Parts: sequence; structure tokens; C-alpha cells
Amino acid sequence: MDLYGQKSKSIPQKILIHLIEIILLWLSYRILFRQEGDWIAGKLHWTNAANSEPRRWLIFIFIVITFFRLSLMMLVFLKRKIPWEESISVPFAFALYYIGFSVLVLPTTTPIDWLDYLAMLLFVGGSVLNTGGELLRYQWKKNPANKGKIYTQGFFKYARHINYFGDLLWVIAFALITRNGVAVVIPAFLFCFFAFYNAPKLDKYLADKYGLGYEEYAKKTKMLVPFIY
Repeated sequence: MDLYGQKSKSIPQKILIHLIEIILLWLSYRILFRQEGDWIAGKLHWTNAANSEPRRWLIFIFIVITFFRLSLMMLVFLKRKIPWEESISVPFAFALYYIGFSVLVLPTTTPIDWLDYLAMLLFVGGSVLNTGGELLRYQWKKNPANKGKIYTQGFFKYARHINYFGDLLWVIAFALITRNGVAVVIPAFLFCFFAFYNAPKLDKYLADKYGLGYEEYAKKTKMLVPFIY
């Protein structure tokens, strides 16, 4: 967690991440709407459903929105140093969403129904919690009077890592749109990663940085899921 205290624009790393993300966007489109989908479905012994284009467009729209949200995060909100290894690991993680969900939706023939509308709400809600929370925190931190203070306002008053909870919601939305039972593995893995590794490790860093103030915040605010966990 030492890298959280290192400030850097990390321009080369950000360029590399964006280049890889653009390639992943192109691949997801080819899988969803071109012959690459037929090839992958054949290798997996699946049927590449011909009547699920609206569902595939939902997946692709989710992917494009996620790409632009990540770009906003990296280019505007993120001020810490990005190690070179992270410039590879971040796109690899997003390949699970861009490529993984594009592949998992291939055999799905279910028409759009109420569960998909629920998924859209989850995607919007998760995106707002994640990007909106970061935006509010970014604006708060720009005020010199808040220098060295803990941000506990906005969405972060409901959970210490509400941005991670937002990530969980929009990833669950992806999984619901695929209507593929295998897709549940991705949000389940993400929850375990946040709950048992990333959030506790970040908690320790913040407790060391802010001391008693963060301990008091942690006592009255759930770690990941508002009002629950």
C-alpha cells in the first residue's frame, strides 16, 4: 500500500492501459457481432444464438460506459503512482468483463425481460456509487481546508469502500444480462477479493495514515456493503 502515498501522473502507464482497453473493446465487439463469436462458440461447443442481438447490445453498451468511466477515473481522479505491473494487471482484470461476459452471453436466447431491467438499474446504481463517489471525494479534496482530513461524506458515509460496492453492483448487472450461470463466478470472486483482501489492506493503510480519526470512522461505518458488512 506504499504506492498510495506516491504521487505521479504515470502518463506512459496510463497510455498503455488505454491502448490495451481499446483492443479489448474491439475484441468484445468482434465476439458479440462478428464471426469471432461463431469461432469461440464452436470451440466451447455452444450454440451462438442468432436472436439475442438486443441482449448483446446491452452488454456492449455496458462495456463502453465502463471504459469511459475507467478513463475518467485514471485521467482525472487518480493521482497516485501506477506501477508498470499494474498497467498490465488492470487491463487483464477488465478483460474478464469485456471478453468474459461477451463470451458468456453467446448461447443465451432469452428475450429481454424484467430481470434485464433490474440489471440496468443495478448497472446505473453501481456506476453512480463508484464514479459519483469518486467525483464527490475529488471535489472535496480540492479544498485546501480539507488537506490531511478523512473523507467520510457523500456515499462514503454509508460504507468505507462504497466505490468497491458500486463495482460489485455493476459487475452483478453484467452477469445478470448474460443469463449464464457460469457468470456468477466473476462477481463472487470480486466480492471475495474486495472483502477479504483489498478492502482490509486499504483499511490498514488508512488507519496508519489517519490514526484515531479513521478508527472512529471505521467503528460506525460498514466496510463494504452499507448497513450489512
